[in-house]
Amino acid sequence: MTHGLCKNMKVITLVSILILSQLATYAQRPDASPTGGQRPSSTPDTPGAQTSRPSPTPEREEPPVVTKHSVTVAGTQLNYTTTTGFMPIKNAQSGETEARMFFIAYTLDNAPAGRPLMFSFNGGPGSASVWLHLGALGPRRIKMMDDGQMPQPPFQMEDNQSTWLADTDLVFIDPVGTGYSRAVRPDLAGKFFGVNGDIESVGDCIRMYLGRNERWMSPLFLVGESYGTTRASGLSNWLFDHGIALNGITLISTVMNFQTIRFANNNDLPLVLMVPSYATTAWYHKKLSPAMQNKSVAQVAKEAEEFALNDYAPAMLRIDRLTASEKATLLEKFSNLTGLSKDFIDRNDFRIELGEFNKELLRSERRTTGRLDSRFKGIDRDAAGDTPDGDPSMNAIRPPYTATFNSYVRSELGYKSDVEYYILGGGITAPWNYNVTNQYADTSIPMKDAMAKNPYMKIMVCQGYYDMATPFAAAEYTVSAMNLDPTLRRNINFQYYEAGHMMYIDVRGLKKLHGDEAAFIANALKK
Repeated sequence: MTHGLCKNMKVITLVSILILSQLATYAQRPDASPTGGQRPSSTPDTPGAQTSRPSPTPEREEPPVVTKHSVTVAGTQLNYTTTTGFMPIKNAQSGETEARMFFIAYTLDNAPAGRPLMFSFNGGPGSASVWLHLGALGPRRIKMMDDGQMPQPPFQMEDNQSTWLADTDLVFIDPVGTGYSRAVRPDLAGKFFGVNGDIESVGDCIRMYLGRNERWMSPLFLVGESYGTTRASGLSNWLFDHGIALNGITLISTVMNFQTIRFANNNDLPLVLMVPSYATTAWYHKKLSPAMQNKSVAQVAKEAEEFALNDYAPAMLRIDRLTASEKATLLEKFSNLTGLSKDFIDRNDFRIELGEFNKELLRSERRTTGRLDSRFKGIDRDAAGDTPDGDPSMNAIRPPYTATFNSYVRSELGYKSDVEYYILGGGITAPWNYNVTNQYADTSIPMKDAMAKNPYMKIMVCQGYYDMATPFAAAEYTVSAMNLDPTLRRNINFQYYEAGHMMYIDVRGLKKLHGDEAAFIANALKK
């Protein structure tokens, strides 16, 4: 028994030595604490206090899914590789992965040297890249009616004869909170839900793609739509400051300065800049006089712009001091160009906001007009209301794009997930931070800075005549207000389409957009 006790004491002593050795080693770690957790900070709630964190455990990245495909465009077969996966967005100081950003890349097989690379994203904020991806740029496209109306379900896909893959490799990025892209923890999500955080994370995704795929020496382009143009213009400067100079940017349905589209008290700018779009919409629905209806939509747009800038804007600066004669003349011109009654305009004190116009123009038909595309008509529950129940143009596109993408990514690209693909909204779980106080978000100035730093960068601005969300006159004003040096201003060109916000859902707009883009890329690469 004594022998057994001694034997046990030896074992206990040996174990004690091992434990003490381990504790001594552990105590030397910077993140050690007596309780085995993170060492507590003496002032955890003090801004700027140094709080130790355990070193992140290297995580195993999910490998991308790679598939091979081909498409025949204008008699030429394009063989290409599709890569579907995630980029880890890491904290610059700790190296901790804070979000995973989903992307789909299309690269031409056996491509010639110097092939361009284009990064694409949509807007929202909160929109996935699916709209440009499966509407205009990618090798496969959602089949809509020729004018962009929704076809009868179930929906179909077709080879895209206007794919931009013929001219450039393509990478479609879903910012955090859209598509499959997610912050790794809920408390980190807000970091990405704002102008600056969004630009930085997408910029980091682009930087990593260039490195991981050996594309640093490729000619580089961006294309953004709607809020994606806000992102692209801001990215132009962020990327340059990180050593990435762009050859060109395509801005589709542009908004860089939000003062141009935000209807608010004491902000008359959107009222003025929306008038030309009111006129083109009234022309499309045949609500103008015979003399005006005999003109082209481009002529109507030009005449309405001249009225808005030369007559309406100055009058708004002294609207309560107009003489009876001046007021009568203004009412007459406003009514003739917009199809609205003089009584309606007068009762609204010449301040016609978008929802009011969309409800009023076709009120006699018990119909409303669309916001994204004012050619579309909607039916409200109450024809006597002040504003539409919703946007008929969004109703036409959301189901086809949602259903078709979910089928395509699984069946053709081989990426399968039970996670919801946030096509538009749902993934942004906090108010968007526009990083402004008593002003409006504006990324036209960063783009102006980028153009000065990189005078080779070209810009193409694509606007639809029937786009009421980002009206063409607002984009024109924004560029004008940038007050660019003439040597830089000539790097920007405008293209116009007889369609709406997503001009590519219309087959004529789709073809024109591709032709314009092919010419734009060739010009941007010209020595």
